[in-house]
Amino acid sequence: MKTSRRDFLKFAGAAGAAAVLPVGMLRGQSKPEPARPNILFILGDDLGWSELGCYGNTFNETPNLDRLAAEGMRFTDAYAAAPVCSPYRAALMTGQYPARVGITDFLRPKTDLHLSLDYITLPEALKKNGYVTGIVGKWHLSGYVNAGSAEETLPDKHGFDEVMVSENRGIGNGSYWHPYHFNREIEKRIDGREYLVDRCNLEAVEFIERHKDKPFFLYLSHYAVHTALAGRDDLVAKYQAKAGAGEGPRAKKNNPHLAAQLEAIDEGVGRIVRRLDELGIADNTIVIFTGDNGGESNVTDNGPLREGKSTLYEGGIRVPLIVRWPGHIRPGTTCSEPTANYDFYPTLLDCARIRFAGGQSPDGVSLRPVFAEPDTHLDRVGLYWHYPLEKPHFLGGRSSSAVRIGRLKLIEFYSTGEVELYDLAADPGEERNVARTLPEEAARLKQSLDTWRKSVGAAIAKTD
Repeated sequence: MKTSRRDFLKFAGAAGAAAVLPVGMLRGQSKPEPARPNILFILGDDLGWSELGCYGNTFNETPNLDRLAAEGMRFTDAYAAAPVCSPYRAALMTGQYPARVGITDFLRPKTDLHLSLDYITLPEALKKNGYVTGIVGKWHLSGYVNAGSAEETLPDKHGFDEVMVSENRGIGNGSYWHPYHFNREIEKRIDGREYLVDRCNLEAVEFIERHKDKPFFLYLSHYAVHTALAGRDDLVAKYQAKAGAGEGPRAKKNNPHLAAQLEAIDEGVGRIVRRLDELGIADNTIVIFTGDNGGESNVTDNGPLREGKSTLYEGGIRVPLIVRWPGHIRPGTTCSEPTANYDFYPTLLDCARIRFAGGQSPDGVSLRPVFAEPDTHLDRVGLYWHYPLEKPHFLGGRSSSAVRIGRLKLIEFYSTGEVELYDLAADPGEERNVARTLPEEAARLKQSLDTWRKSVGAAIAKTD
């Protein structure tokens, strides 16, 4: 096991059960520490970088998320660890690259692959230190016995005290109205035609109310805006009436169903933040909002970024990220330092003043320095992706890997060995491949990518 390069984490060399200890105990402090922050992590599914008003969208309406950004920090260069769902979630839960974990593509219902119980997940680490933990919504880190898998590991086996509105079978193609096909055991709670986004928002608010007097970690993992899109009727009608609206749930620009689903998520953010205020715990709560990969190009335009979900172009892996933490993040700040979602694991443990003794070494770094000063440069070589496929993704993604170091990004396609190099500062839309005009830089990034793949034990690349 490699040693962490961050001094806020300590890893024991001895094997065996892991223990998570308060920083104060490790330092021998007798003085009581301030209350640990509550943590609310809100994740949109397939939500592209340019869908929110605060990221420049003029069709979708996201006033509560825009307000959250105005009260906290908006990241311009935040990345998903992969261009599809399950690898992102594996990286979030473990703090490690998907290539190291071994989950590099989305998990099918009958797969025997699942997030190993050998990992100390983020909720487990927090739970060991007195947090109550809950997940509302999508998990997607296991196959399902009812689909033919030999074993399944659902959230209750990975450190979550409460599991609400989560799947116990395949979740493809969307299911936004009760009864939900991904879990027929979920009982209806909202009068009339129960809408999934509203139900998830309700469960999140009630979890916060139940646990307002102790530190909590809530992972609100929305199923929206994953296709097949289906917005609430009132909101769909609103967006269909707007100038420039696309037609139908498969519109590739200004999609009324996508906008309606996003507004329902935004409504929930507003409701949750108001409740935090009413309960008097907003100032001690970290609120994070982000997405798990780029938008699906069949139903949205990720411009000015190139392509979308399933590709390692910016439209497939760059995501919105907003963090609000009163007293620790200055309101209205913007950060352009590149980050990845495997950074959340060490970041949140750092914010909660928790150190490890034992357990896996995270590949991410703490973002607390950029919370304090958004111009801070993080101590790492670069960001890396490994996305091997047996055949092209149905949305067009190809078997490939990528690295970003500074302003330069290189993509290598496994089927041909072709490399593409982009200067993201000058060309964020990746329109000009400069691999031939900057051969030394291309070679440098290619060598870094080769070295990284070996270091994480990346599976032999498959070809498409």
